[in-house]
Amino acid sequence: MKIPRLGMNAFKAINKPHGIKRRWLINSLTVVIAVVLIGVVAYSVSISAYYYSGMRASLETKAKTASEFLQDYFSRTYAEYYQTAYAYAERFDERDRIELQFVSAAGKVEASTYGITAGTHPGTPEITEALDTKNVAVWSGKSPRTDERIIAVSSPIMTSNGRLIGLMRYVSALSEVDKLVALNIGAASGIGLLIVITVVSANLFFIRSIVAPVQEVTAMTRAIADGGYGARIENKYGDEIGEMVESINEMSMKISQTEKLKTEFISTVSHELRTPLTAITGWSETLLYDDALKSDTRRGLSIILKESRRLAVMVEELLDITRVEEGRFTVRLEPTDIELLLDEAITAYEDVFRRDGIQLEYIPADDPLSEIPGDPARLKQVFLNILDNAAKYGKSGGKTVITCNRVTEDKRDYAEVTVRDFGIGIPEDELEFVKYKFYKGSSKERGSGVGLAVCDEIVKHHRGKLTIENASDGAGGVEVKIRLPMT
Repeated sequence: MKIPRLGMNAFKAINKPHGIKRRWLINSLTVVIAVVLIGVVAYSVSISAYYYSGMRASLETKAKTASEFLQDYFSRTYAEYYQTAYAYAERFDERDRIELQFVSAAGKVEASTYGITAGTHPGTPEITEALDTKNVAVWSGKSPRTDERIIAVSSPIMTSNGRLIGLMRYVSALSEVDKLVALNIGAASGIGLLIVITVVSANLFFIRSIVAPVQEVTAMTRAIADGGYGARIENKYGDEIGEMVESINEMSMKISQTEKLKTEFISTVSHELRTPLTAITGWSETLLYDDALKSDTRRGLSIILKESRRLAVMVEELLDITRVEEGRFTVRLEPTDIELLLDEAITAYEDVFRRDGIQLEYIPADDPLSEIPGDPARLKQVFLNILDNAAKYGKSGGKTVITCNRVTEDKRDYAEVTVRDFGIGIPEDELEFVKYKFYKGSSKERGSGVGLAVCDEIVKHHRGKLTIENASDGAGGVEVKIRLPMT
């Protein structure tokens, strides 16, 4: 029976919960983060503009109003300008927040609410602009003197005849405004982060309600793929997931019923075939002892005996499969000489290999292996089956190499038998299915497709491992390894 590739891939491609979670979060969070980021940026820009523009407008208004008010008191003499500026600076009542400076037409600070700046030349761009344009000018940046962020507004002071006599300059530190802006941006970012966390939490809660049943369905489909027919999932869902669970349960039960009918049919037919095959084999062997048989008759009886024996082996394999499915398959372990069993199997197949023109090479272990716990009859059955496959599928290679060695893995000793042919190998897309019962893939060779499934079960009952791989040395062919624990 060839397993449909689509069906097998469906079991592998069953939705992975982590994949759903990742895709869902990426898709939803991308939109949410983009919206939150745009909102935070927009708010940050607007709040910065609000505070900085507000401060600028306030200082411009103060400077313009004060300069227009004071220019009526200034005469044409510079001495009077200096005295008036000094007196005004002394009476300035906002000195704790704003520094008021009177700057000469040469850009020199003549009077200031902060005495230490008097006599200095700030040299900031807005002073030059105000002196050149005779209009209010604003500048913000790092103070050349203190290296702190400031905003400065310079407003021209004109005499009555329109002559520029100096500038009234307001200077204020931006540290407090920077703190307010940073605090607002931080609050907006915190709210944005809280929104993202809330969305993530809500999505995770929703995803969990989807992922949990998907995980349960995944486990069930894997169990069915591994032969656990008839298992059911408790249906606790009233939506589309509930419909899917119900469909899975129905599928599982139908497969279980079909498998049960098939197993019963195979078991019944196998038992019914065993009796006539035994009679045919027995009578064929008896008749061959008759010396009076003609050559053609003897040849015909030999063919009957050979084919009846082959059918008997197939019947036994089918019976073994039914025992496995019904949980009645057992092995009887006893001290076993694995090298002796392998030698007997090779001897039994020497004629077959010779007749097919296949060179048979056996490389025994460097040191004799000690006896292992095993079922001699079952292990010999495994060796014979593997050798039969090598003879059938390795004909084109003209050679089969058998080795027997002791290997150690995880501080435990194993006896390992390797059978390597040099045939065409197994198609890569069929390799993982060769141990499935009734699987023959694209092969046209004779056989029921259950031999390797039985061998795998026998090796598992010995706590061993049967691996079938295409040879990795580039010479073609298949390499079969039978690894059995030595204790």
